[in-house]
Amino acid sequence: MTVLITGGAGFLGANLARCLLANGWQVASLDREPLTDADLAGRVVAYTADIRNAAAVDAVLGLSGARHIVHAAAALPLCRPEEIRTTDVEGTRILLEAARSRGIRRVVHISSTAVYGVPDHHPLVESDRLQGVGPYGAAKVAAEAVCQEYRERGMCIPVLRPKTFIGPERLGVFALLYDWALDRRNFPVIGSGRNRYQLLHVADLCEAIRLCLTLPQDDVNDTFNVGAAEFGTFADDLQAVLDAAGFGKKVVPLPERPAVALLRLLEALHLSPLYHWVYDTAARDSFVSVEKARERLGWSPRYSNRDALLDNFDWYRRNRAAVACRDTGVSHRVPWSQGALTLARRLF
Repeated sequence: MTVLITGGAGFLGANLARCLLANGWQVASLDREPLTDADLAGRVVAYTADIRNAAAVDAVLGLSGARHIVHAAAALPLCRPEEIRTTDVEGTRILLEAARSRGIRRVVHISSTAVYGVPDHHPLVESDRLQGVGPYGAAKVAAEAVCQEYRERGMCIPVLRPKTFIGPERLGVFALLYDWALDRRNFPVIGSGRNRYQLLHVADLCEAIRLCLTLPQDDVNDTFNVGAAEFGTFADDLQAVLDAAGFGKKVVPLPERPAVALLRLLEALHLSPLYHWVYDTAARDSFVSVEKARERLGWSPRYSNRDALLDNFDWYRRNRAAVACRDTGVSHRVPWSQGALTLARRLF
């Protein structure tokens, strides 16, 4: 059968397309950006459209013949608040209404652990209170509420809440770390770095999505956290990247309050690529329980935090020259402008 991936030209979309093609699916993509991956040309039917355009979304569903959808399209935290709201909330409603009207019963929705905000306990479980921080976190909470509305109207809508997912081709904020490592710089972290911070390899996320597409409705029509099962402290996992670079550089702890205050000021002045959910949580524990996904989906993550970081770093080292030629932006597939952090790098 055909599965349509919204956000199919993005980091997750391209990786998921490869995963599903390898498992015998036909794949279509809906994205406002063109699908440029050479290895997917001729294998994925790509439609260029905005998820907020109801007529275009309905037309794509009709043309694609899709019987399943993975909804990964989203405006990321560095986008303008109005763009985040209209894309992540209204776009979700538009897609689900079009799917319902065309008889498409299963839509896998990609949410985020940003719905938990800045938590006061760990591990987080799916029934914990939702309190999204900032426009992005709030939009993800609202989008999940839309999904629940359509569940109650008879649709099967598995919701996945992934931790920050990385792997080959992931750029964005992680390109900052890799650049500093390759330029023989130490790398600063907010606070002591002794907090436990869980990540996720994109391949493990793709496997969770595949299971949500294929398992019986009664098993998947629910909400699931997904994250690495094996992770250390924030400083130790980042140190593995600096060690792999081979220049003897170290993670450098920074006092939390002054560092956060400075980053908040730089963000307000549009001089930093880091948004407040990143620096508000960077010095805190951040991990979720994945037991529900293990028990209900039979899902088991294969990659640790270090595996994911080193896999991403190895790809970046081999492709750094090509990445440097790309324009900066706000998606996970382009480098983010380092802003004032370019000057800060000289201090480390």
